Amino acid sequence: MNREGRNLRNRVGKYEFGRVLGEGTFGTVHLARDVETGEKRAIKVISKDRVVKDKMTEQIKREISTMKLVKHPNVVHLFEVMASKSKIYFVLEYVTGGELFSKIAKQGRLREEEARRYFQQLINAVDYCHNKGVYHRDLKLENLLLDEDGNLKISDFGLSALSQQVREDGLLHTTCGTPNYVAPEVIIDKGYDGAKADLWSCGVVLFVLMAGYLPFDEPNIMNLYKKRITIPHIMDNSWFKKGYKPAKFKTLKNVDSSDIDSLFSNSNDCIASKHKEGKDCKPSVLTAFDIISLSEGLNLSGLFEKEQGVRREMKFTLRCSASEILVKMEESAKLLGFSVKRQNNKMRLEGNDLDRKGLAISTEVFEVSPLLSVVEMKKAGGDTLQFDRFYENYSAVLKDIVRKADGE
Repeated sequence: MNREGRNLRNRVGKYEFGRVLGEGTFGTVHLARDVETGEKRAIKVISKDRVVKDKMTEQIKREISTMKLVKHPNVVHLFEVMASKSKIYFVLEYVTGGELFSKIAKQGRLREEEARRYFQQLINAVDYCHNKGVYHRDLKLENLLLDEDGNLKISDFGLSALSQQVREDGLLHTTCGTPNYVAPEVIIDKGYDGAKADLWSCGVVLFVLMAGYLPFDEPNIMNLYKKRITIPHIMDNSWFKKGYKPAKFKTLKNVDSSDIDSLFSNSNDCIASKHKEGKDCKPSVLTAFDIISLSEGLNLSGLFEKEQGVRREMKFTLRCSASEILVKMEESAKLLGFSVKRQNNKMRLEGNDLDRKGLAISTEVFEVSPLLSVVEMKKAGGDTLQFDRFYENYSAVLKDIVRKADGE
């Protein structure tokens, strides 16, 4: 058995693996223990090969982005995401009470007061998600979990959408969800409002909580279209307000916001192994073969500035140590109006102002020698022309340490 196989059975990073809690299309969910704190976690293990084969890479990236945005007491919390060469690991809050579906299946409909409390928590969490630009799109009893205190927790954001996915017509267009809970306009595939589609599903959930069974479909589809309500209207309803207590937020550790694309890289096992190795990752040391592989064939000019053409990536050498480079690059990026997220030898730059909004750049430093390093920068998001203009401005700010091809 290879090393990764042994780790999966016993330990990944600082987490010791226990029994399997469940199995899904792309992997399994394991009970795990944080060896540093002793706290239990649920870890979803996803096969990269399966994700790539089924063309689900963007969906998994979107799920990670979504769960990093949503931090609410009634949503299952994502603590961190790790990756190895073949697996991705979602470290999640361990919820012990099971699915709300199991509760209904066992005892039938709920008392009105109990159903109202669950519905209040659901609506509160969904309202929070919508305000963050997140649409769940698969709200159903099976995705509503209960913690040890009987509080509701929304799980499984695998089909979620972000507001950036809304098209020019202001609608989402991907048909998804569970038939018994999905809004009719989602099925007819002419575009739909993500918030209203979620609210339809919430209404179905409430019906099941109160009646103990799924509602019948309306024979007239126009009648279904008219059955719409907004979250403010729900919250203003006297039935809803009875005994309502808004959620109390706790301070939770932020998820590491390093470049999500790096999770799908086979070249760096640093993220998953950083805890078990007991030390930080250091900049990669380049051999002569590595230097050639970074260039275009045997043309080493690829390591330096390109004077013509629109760039999607750039490489250049810097005459100082990797640590000095990272500090200088971070300072320079901030001067140009970029936010910087840094992890070891990698950085992600994101444009803050209107001119650079949406532009994201992934950066990695490779050490050739203690006083010479290669920097590789790639456009991770935004317009290519924006990236080209960024390069001109950034190289000017860095001019005192950039070594140019025409030989300084």
